[in-house]
Amino acid sequence: MSPAPPDASAGSGGSGGSAGFVRPARAADAASLARVQVASWRCGFAGIVPPPLLAELTSDEAEQAFRDRWREAITNPPTSRHRVLAAVTGGPAREVAGFVSAGPATDADRWPGTDGEVYELRVSPERTGQGHASRLLHAVAETLTEDGFHTVSIWALEADTALRRFLESSGWAADGARAELDVGTTVPVVRLHTAISE
Repeated sequence: MSPAPPDASAGSGGSGGSAGFVRPARAADAASLARVQVASWRCGFAGIVPPPLLAELTSDEAEQAFRDRWREAITNPPTSRHRVLAAVTGGPAREVAGFVSAGPATDADRWPGTDGEVYELRVSPERTGQGHASRLLHAVAETLTEDGFHTVSIWALEADTALRRFLESSGWAADGARAELDVGTTVPVVRLHTAISE
C-alpha cells in the first residue's frame, strides 16, 4: 500500500485564477517536487500528528530525502508504467505548482495489470484553488488509460475531508478499504477508486 497522505492541495480544484498545464516531470524538477511535498505535508498533517513528529517529517533533511527520491523516480522508474507528472503555472515563471505520481496498483486485492494507483497527489498550499489538482487528476487518468489500466485507486487520510470531497466531486468513491498509515504514529486512511476505461 502506498497511501497518499494529505493533500491540503486539492481543495476545490476549481478553475481559479492562473492557468497552467501538466507535463511529465523532469529530473530538474526534483527539488521543486520535494518543496511541494513538504509544504503539503506541513499543512495536511497539522493537527493530525504531534508537532515534534510533523517537524521531523517536514525538516530540511526530509526535504532532501524527498528530492533524491523524486529524482530517482523520474530518472529510473521501476517500470515504464510508473509516471510522475508536474503541474506548472502559466506565464513566464513556469513554476512547479504540484505533482502526481502513479503506476500499477500495490494492494493485494488489486491486479497491477489493469488496476492503477495514484501514489501521491500534491499541490503547493499557496497554489490551491487554481485548477492544478483538477488538471493533474485528468492528466494522470489519461496517462493511466494509455498505459492500459481500467481502474485507479488512491489512499487518502480519513481526516482529509477536502481531498475526499474533491475526489468524490470528480467521480471517485470510497470502496470500503481502510488501513493505518505509519508515519511515526498511525493515521487512519481510506481508499477511493474510479473507473477510467472500459
